[in-house]
Amino acid sequence: MHHLTLKKFQSTDFKKYFLLVSDEQVMKMITERAIPIEEARKKFEKIVNRNNQFEIFGSYKVYNDTNEYIGTGSLILNEEKKDEAEIGYMLLPEYWGKGFGSKIADVLIEKAKQTSVKRLTAVIDPNNIPSRNILIKRGFRSEKICEIDGLPGEILSRPL
Repeated sequence: MHHLTLKKFQSTDFKKYFLLVSDEQVMKMITERAIPIEEARKKFEKIVNRNNQFEIFGSYKVYNDTNEYIGTGSLILNEEKKDEAEIGYMLLPEYWGKGFGSKIADVLIEKAKQTSVKRLTAVIDPNNIPSRNILIKRGFRSEKICEIDGLPGEILSRPL
C-alpha cells in the first residue's frame, strides 16, 4: 500500500496549492469552479497563518512514496467547538482512483487522535461518490444534505 508523507504548507508553497485549486477537474466537486489567482492567494495566506498557530491542525502537502506532490490533506479545528475538527483532502486528477484519498483520510484520522478532538466532520458534494465511500468506510455517517455557500453539500461526522 501507499506510504504518504504529509508536510504543512509554508508561505513558499503557493504554486503547489494553486496547482490544485486552479484545476477545474479538482474543484468541480468543491467549489464548482477553478479559483482565480488573487482569491487563491488570500485563501493560501489564511492557510499559512492557521498552520503557524497549531502543531497538528492545519493544511498539509501530500507526497507519495516516490516523493511526488499528489495533493492536500487538512485537519481543521472548529474554533467554536474545540472538541471537533474537519478533515478534507484534494488530489491531482492523475492520482484519483488509486487509493490515495483513503490513505490520506486514514493519516488525518490518526493525527486527530493525537489531539483532544472527540468528533470529526467532513463536508463533501453529495454527488462525490468516491469521497463519500472513503468516509463511510471510515465510520462517518451522513448528518445532513444542505446548501453550503450556495452549493450542494453533505455533512458527515464520526466520533473519535
